[in-house]
Amino acid sequence: FGSSVPRRAYPPRRPLPRRIHGGERAPAAAAMTDMQKGLGRSPTFLVGTDTQRHNLDNLHRREQHLAEQYQKNKPLCYTAGAYQLTHPLKAAEGHIDADVTCVSPMLVGVADGVSQIADYGIDPSELPKELLKACEELAMTQLMPENMKMPQGLYRGPIPLMREAYESTEAMGSTTALLAVLDNSTVIHGKLHPMIAVLSIGDCEILVLRNTGAQLEAVFHTEMQRIEGNAQCPLQICRIDEAIDPDFDERMPLEVIERGSAVHCLSAYEGDIVVMGSDGVFDNMFLDEIVDICNEFLARPYGAKFVPTEQALLSEVARRIVEACHAKTRPDAFGRWPDAPIGKGGKRDDTCCVVAEVCEWTKARSDAWARVRRQRRWRYLLSCGGNFEACCEEDDENPDESVRGSPRRESRRGACSSQNSDSDDERTACCVS
Repeated sequence: FGSSVPRRAYPPRRPLPRRIHGGERAPAAAAMTDMQKGLGRSPTFLVGTDTQRHNLDNLHRREQHLAEQYQKNKPLCYTAGAYQLTHPLKAAEGHIDADVTCVSPMLVGVADGVSQIADYGIDPSELPKELLKACEELAMTQLMPENMKMPQGLYRGPIPLMREAYESTEAMGSTTALLAVLDNSTVIHGKLHPMIAVLSIGDCEILVLRNTGAQLEAVFHTEMQRIEGNAQCPLQICRIDEAIDPDFDERMPLEVIERGSAVHCLSAYEGDIVVMGSDGVFDNMFLDEIVDICNEFLARPYGAKFVPTEQALLSEVARRIVEACHAKTRPDAFGRWPDAPIGKGGKRDDTCCVVAEVCEWTKARSDAWARVRRQRRWRYLLSCGGNFEACCEEDDENPDESVRGSPRRESRRGACSSQNSDSDDERTACCVS
């Protein structure tokens, strides 16, 4: 902008319009009213300095009150339950259920392996299992408070976490993925402000509910990432060889993670409910139906003292949601097919669901998870990096399938479990209230 550009001439500054007592109106106020009547719109009013300062003072006090609440309840974590069920028609065909769930204090997630991979002799559940297990381990390292203090400088966001997790995996396959990371390190205006960072790749979805009155209400929801809207072609993280795709580029999955991830951040409050599921949930259930089920079990009087929900109840909510999804694929007594977002009769699909509640990270939870981490480290060392344990499990006719996600059996998991949780000790350790 050079000096040749003429300066705009502004009219002299006028005092703000003020109300005149006795039923009269200031000329400017009268003109404003006439404009509203003539144009049918509501103008934006100029706010005076004194009013601005008063508003800022009130805003500061509200932030201070909020900060005091977080000072008392910080940091936050998840208590969660999960449930998954192979669709009966697919189970009858020997279909491999590739849905995977992960629930831990600082991260919950779901992944849905691409079933077509099985046509090439690859177990479609292996990559999502490895990927979510790696995400869980990284979250425990980067986000778990040590001695009630956050690790410094380890967590760099959900995309670097997902990339590092993928680079640590070796399994072949293709999968969608959805993570909800609970980050206690965010500082806004100098105050700690826990946030949920959501990373979505593909057609899994998340719904966040908050008690804003007498019932839970939806405050956040993601949308599916599907290529050209095709229900069978979600965006996905893929690792295959030239026998399946001669043109496969090893850089592509990293590009999908870095460029294709849909990332959202929202504030986390104690009592928030996080519902996440595979496409089998959100293709079959309308959002208000999911909210109704959650309110049936989890609604509490507004203003009542918060009491953490038992993990068993969260698992029951997840079970009810999954069963309601499968019910959409059956006609009623009169032969009528139920309505579903994807169309009447829904979608016959394997379905998994995680229901988590945001609650306070207590010293008891911290001690319990410290024991879990020690147990895992010793197990890793004693099993030669996990190889000996894997060899033993191959001949075990009754491995802990419900924990690792059986391909043909329903699966229900607790507050700290994932598809790869290793022992009953771990599952009970993080159910500490």
